Amino acid sequence: MSTTPTVYDVADRSGVSIATVSRVYRNPDSVRAETRERVLTAARELGYVPSGNARGLASRSTGVLGLCFPDYSDPDAEATQAEDEDAATLYSDQIIRGMERAARRHGYALLIAASLKGGPESLVAKVAGRVDGFAVLARTVPTQELEVISRRQPVVMLAGPRENDQLDHLDHIEVANYDGQHELTRHLVEDHGLRRLAYIGTAEESPDVEARFRGHVAACRARGVDVADEPDLRVALMTQAEGERAVDALLARGGERRPEALVFANDQLAVGALHALQQRGLRVPEDVVVTGFDGIPLSRLVRPALTTVRQPMLRMGEEAVELLVRRLTGARDAEPVSLMLPVTVVRRASCGCGKEEAGKRTEAKPSAGS
Repeated sequence: MSTTPTVYDVADRSGVSIATVSRVYRNPDSVRAETRERVLTAARELGYVPSGNARGLASRSTGVLGLCFPDYSDPDAEATQAEDEDAATLYSDQIIRGMERAARRHGYALLIAASLKGGPESLVAKVAGRVDGFAVLARTVPTQELEVISRRQPVVMLAGPRENDQLDHLDHIEVANYDGQHELTRHLVEDHGLRRLAYIGTAEESPDVEARFRGHVAACRARGVDVADEPDLRVALMTQAEGERAVDALLARGGERRPEALVFANDQLAVGALHALQQRGLRVPEDVVVTGFDGIPLSRLVRPALTTVRQPMLRMGEEAVELLVRRLTGARDAEPVSLMLPVTVVRRASCGCGKEEAGKRTEAKPSAGS
């Protein structure tokens, strides 16, 4: 019968003291990189996860759930919150709110790890050793690390399609990115008669953004609109500053190459574009249409209000907690759950919808193309 690996096992395999193993997890920068990597490799091979506090050791329960995600903070968005404290609320903030709300209902606290500083291994270790189960956004943590953690506690993957077969046993929640962008692009082409659409994605595509672009391409091709196999422009980060820079690059194209609509992969980029267009004396939507994706609060506060695809971010956080609690209260060995949540296209002034259309919502439910 196999036993749970301990700190002694890791120390023995990596040839260091128990104190060094402890420092690797508690203060990784205090350990030489070569030694740190040797300890982490041994831990991975053994399937070791550091224990939590004394309460967790005694009861095998910490009463805490965890969330791991990259730091999506956008200084430009934060600077706009003077009039409305919700203005700087971004994608991950809404997920956190949903998780906190559901965690309180079930008597759990929430531990948040929002940075990859120090390496993904230390991020996972810090969270996994202090919680009963955790949710992690796609591509935040290496597959090998998740595989180790999931042997000890429930893990829910958030956003993006399942990454590979190794993670098929994990519960998974995503939203209908493909269908949402497909419906928004259809609206621009059919309802507004636009033909020259420029899609702005990211240099290193996330699974979500990749699905959005596929939806955009499919909607264009189904309606005879020319569209490339790659986004018209890729940006380094999904921030307002990058959205502003995108405007200069795209509108520099002259004649018939100049786009009639700028279709951005998220709202932060689109808001930055709105600011840049205003500074250049260009009108939205008269001179160029602008759309986003996510439905963050800032999208309704800018002028003109932004047409976007609203994700059920609060619900995603709540569903993540429900799945974790389900595993923790007796369904640990049940078949993995995979949820696809619908999104909503919100039509506002930035695409040219008048007062009678502005604010109209169309739900985009998951389809076979997702």
